[in-house]
Amino acid sequence: MPDSGRSQGLLGWARGALEPAIAVACAILLWQGLTLVVHSAFFPSPSAVARTAVRLATEGDTQGRVLLLHAWVSLVRVLRGFAVAGLLAVPAGIVFGLWDRAYRAVKGLVEPVRFIPPLGWVPLAIVFLSGESRYTFLISLGAFFPILVSTMTGVQGMDHRLIEVAQVLGARRWQVILKVVLPAALPAVVAGARLGIGIGWACIVAAEMIGGESVGLGRMIISYGELLQIDAVVVGMLAIGSLGYALNEIFLWLERRLFPWRRSASV
Repeated sequence: MPDSGRSQGLLGWARGALEPAIAVACAILLWQGLTLVVHSAFFPSPSAVARTAVRLATEGDTQGRVLLLHAWVSLVRVLRGFAVAGLLAVPAGIVFGLWDRAYRAVKGLVEPVRFIPPLGWVPLAIVFLSGESRYTFLISLGAFFPILVSTMTGVQGMDHRLIEVAQVLGARRWQVILKVVLPAALPAVVAGARLGIGIGWACIVAAEMIGGESVGLGRMIISYGELLQIDAVVVGMLAIGSLGYALNEIFLWLERRLFPWRRSASV
């Protein structure tokens, strides 16, 4: 029986890995087929993009910076902005979820700001910030509100009788929050973090567009776009997509490990 279960698990894993691989292969074949019809220097073939990726990974860009360096710098920037967003959004979401009066007091300020896209903050970031603080500000701003709203939803949707029981047993307020409220809202917090990290990656190009540094996938895309080298632009886009996909898979793995009863909802 254990061997049978292990075999079924391996078969399920293989099937889960094979299906996305088939989809990617079909997309590449379709892309290659379109290049036989569309003859344009601005529509590179998969083979041309692959050659450019190898060149960028080994020889580097026009300034000698390799693809891995660009990817690493962008990843650090996204994770830093995401960490700042989480440290601010989770406590705020818990407060607003527990005390509706606090949320109503700031709702007129929070909700309009929530609908301003991060790109709308670019001029202010250029004027008031410099260096890495620009990246952190724009990325954390994009990731903040998904985490905030998800945390609020998780707190408001929990069984508040758990709080009453903890209070009857003599738990202090901080104990109620850390040992009752936060664990109950944690699935929603992780789901919001998954959304936030995705938006953080979506903001990286805009953030690196205004930065003075010449390192990062967003900056690489913009630089090669100005040179009309679309194959290098596509390499940067694929690198951002691949890193975002990997981070999303990490969050899905955490959801499956921490909340196995929600496995059917993790897609």
